[in-house]
Amino acid sequence: MFLRLLINLWRQLSILPLPWLHTIGRGLGCLYEWLPNRERRVVQINLELCYPQLTPLQRQRMLGRVMRQLGCSLMEMSYIWFRPVEKVLAQVRGINGEELLQRAPGQGLIVLLPHLGCWEIVGLDLPLKEQVTSLYRPPRQLLMEQLIKTSRERSGAQLVATDAQGVKRIYQALKAGGVTCVLPDQQPPSARASVFAPFFGIPALTMLLIQRLARKTGSKIVFAYAQRLEGGQGFHIHYLPAPDGIDDEDPLVAASNLNQGLEAVIRLCPDQYQWSYKRFRAQPDGTFSPYAEKT
Repeated sequence: MFLRLLINLWRQLSILPLPWLHTIGRGLGCLYEWLPNRERRVVQINLELCYPQLTPLQRQRMLGRVMRQLGCSLMEMSYIWFRPVEKVLAQVRGINGEELLQRAPGQGLIVLLPHLGCWEIVGLDLPLKEQVTSLYRPPRQLLMEQLIKTSRERSGAQLVATDAQGVKRIYQALKAGGVTCVLPDQQPPSARASVFAPFFGIPALTMLLIQRLARKTGSKIVFAYAQRLEGGQGFHIHYLPAPDGIDDEDPLVAASNLNQGLEAVIRLCPDQYQWSYKRFRAQPDGTFSPYAEKT
């Protein structure tokens, strides 16, 4: 019932201009910065882990900026998901590095989309230029699954579930010269297809899917993100080269290179990263999660 009301609210809010939505989002972020809540607690823990060189005051200020950006991200989803595609993409003010999408004839392309800025808008823009087939993890709520799948596929992308059949479809698409988008900073659902590798100096369970896709298909790898511009003025899409070695035969080397590239991209726009995600929830044997409540 609550989810249905939330989706209806998002739908109604989509009529507002993007600057208004971002203004509301920043207000919500300011509120969440001072009220006790899960998101603020996780952001605070992640910033302490990943930016130990900052003073407490510097981290507090960064926390405030991050919370305001999270508010913008929450509010802009109504615009991204419910406005017509052409209206959404009209908010893209520029694209850097688009030449990186070029590759050898028949070669596949893996686009790594971290939870940075407005990653959803890259997923809408790219299918207008490429044949995109991407994995997604279906949420537990059927209503949310329908919303996500419908909104992300409306510019031509094909979404497949993160199961054996879905992964097979991705391999086939890449071997045919197609494109897949992967969220590289998600914690894998299974430890069998992952390895612990440093991320901002902290062990993080890191997927090996990207390494395996690249090695088996010979696909090119690039990073991408859409920077949220100040004052609700839209977005700027950036494509960046991925570091060498993400397809290394050694899983730990490959995962470490992946996380190193991910760190470099996040440092370009750190306030817009989704620090509210429990990236370090799983830890090596004998080590407690940093998010565990202290007793």
